[in-house]
Amino acid sequence: MSTATATSPTTSATPDADAPARGALRALLPALAAHRAMTARTCAAALLEQGSLVALVTLAAHTVGTAVIEGKAPSAATVSALIALVLVRALTTWREMDLSHDLAYRVLAVLRVRVFDGLARSAPARIAGRRSGDLAATAMADVEALEFFYAHTTAQLVASATVLTGGSLVLALVEPWLLAAVLPVAALLAAAPFADARGRAARGGRTRAAVARLSADTVETVDGLRELLALGRFAERRRTLAEHGRRVGDAQRAEATGEAVAASVRDLLIVTAVLGVVLAAAQSVTSGRLHGAWAPAAMALALSVLGPVAESARSLSQAVALRAAASRVGAALTAPALAPPPAAPRPLPPGPLGVRLREVRFDYGGQPVLDGLDLTVPPGQTLALVGVSGAGKSTCAHLLARFWDPSQGTVQLVSAEAGPVDVRDVADPELRRAVVLVGQETPLFHGTLAENLRLAAPEADDDLLAQTARRCGVDRIAAMDTLVGERGATLSGGQRARIALARALLVRPRVLVLDESTAHLDNTGDAQLADALREEGRTTIVIAHRPATIRRADRIAVLDQGRITEEGTWQELTSRPGSALNRVLGTPD
Repeated sequence: MSTATATSPTTSATPDADAPARGALRALLPALAAHRAMTARTCAAALLEQGSLVALVTLAAHTVGTAVIEGKAPSAATVSALIALVLVRALTTWREMDLSHDLAYRVLAVLRVRVFDGLARSAPARIAGRRSGDLAATAMADVEALEFFYAHTTAQLVASATVLTGGSLVLALVEPWLLAAVLPVAALLAAAPFADARGRAARGGRTRAAVARLSADTVETVDGLRELLALGRFAERRRTLAEHGRRVGDAQRAEATGEAVAASVRDLLIVTAVLGVVLAAAQSVTSGRLHGAWAPAAMALALSVLGPVAESARSLSQAVALRAAASRVGAALTAPALAPPPAAPRPLPPGPLGVRLREVRFDYGGQPVLDGLDLTVPPGQTLALVGVSGAGKSTCAHLLARFWDPSQGTVQLVSAEAGPVDVRDVADPELRRAVVLVGQETPLFHGTLAENLRLAAPEADDDLLAQTARRCGVDRIAAMDTLVGERGATLSGGQRARIALARALLVRPRVLVLDESTAHLDNTGDAQLADALREEGRTTIVIAHRPATIRRADRIAVLDQGRITEEGTWQELTSRPGSALNRVLGTPD
């Protein structure tokens, strides 16, 4: 039995968009490890593409110089070489673009899944207080923005560094003064993206934050459109969205302005290099160190090796602005698991399972919600867990479903035939089959009624689906092939509650936890579902405020100030003077 304790969860804040973490982009480079062969091919294609351009420009300049200065027409071999270099350049440019984008989109596809895995791994803490539109912006827009980083940065940097090194060695042999004119400019071009890295990252962060806010407000507006129209607040909401749109535009213009300034600096450095190369070449020709026909070729070589460096500097400038997106994605990827998987999973014993909470303590980073709670529910019993709002009833449900782990104590599943098993020792798939939680809010997905029912049990056959639907009254809602609409927008709260319960029963759980699941039903519907939920051997924990629901339970436990203060049957507790149950229900003793 596990006795390890877990730290109390706290809500994970979104990384500061205006000050994204340094190294956020480097932290995402290991995503390329699964695509080493394709990364190598991309780098090779980029090297051939840049190298062929340098060779083409140099040979063309030498051919022109020979024709003008020496009056010699190009030979057939020279013309053939030029044609071959043009074809190689065209082919490698296409190949590099194809490979780099193929690689980038493969990496992004994996990153999106890993982001969702991270959100699921750390839910509900990481999504607590975060808006669905903001989460969607991280999972989609931020990941998509990293396409430029993977497609246009890594291979280009490797290729440009190789071309610069090779070109510098040739220039050192041909004319060192040309190298002296090129290297300082190359160094400044390489350093330029980092000169304003903090400001560029901050501007990019403001853009990502503005886009996330606009995304969140847009999603909320679409979800609440009917309410906004009914309350006459749509015009005000529209103005809010327009203001957020203006802020996105302002942030994007600031980014574009910064990049325009950086581009101007790069152009100025290139012009400086051109002047330096021309002066060095002229001095070399005058002094006789460089033959006149080779001067244009040497100048072309000196300037052409700067081209890839300038392009890499531009890519780095844009990549630095993606640091905020990388930081948000990285935070999702590395989100800690609040319920880490067991190192050595224990199988659950067969047969009915009960529940035991022993000395359970839990808090959300402040005052304790559960403070030494002890509760036992024997296998096959129905328990009503009662308490005022905020007493910790839903927290108990979340601990049983292992959305959280207690900071102290144990949550166990018990069997009449075997010893107790801590839920922290149970593999997640087995735990999800054994314990099912149904909450008050029932998320439904765009699809048919049958598809939403089979969400928990895809293997359920049509007969079992129809039988379960009849038991819960779902067959009276609509035909199984009816589209229910996104989030069940076409259904009432009571209909969604019936679907949620039917979906849970399809799993055939041994422990069923109902957290205000029938709150949207009338008394008749509540009683009908109570009949559907009766099954010999299944343990049911009902969190409810409705007296009729509580009365049907085999036993009632009253939760107050983090502990169980009263237990018994309905008759025992309601007839007891000063009963805590009566105070919760607001009935006189």
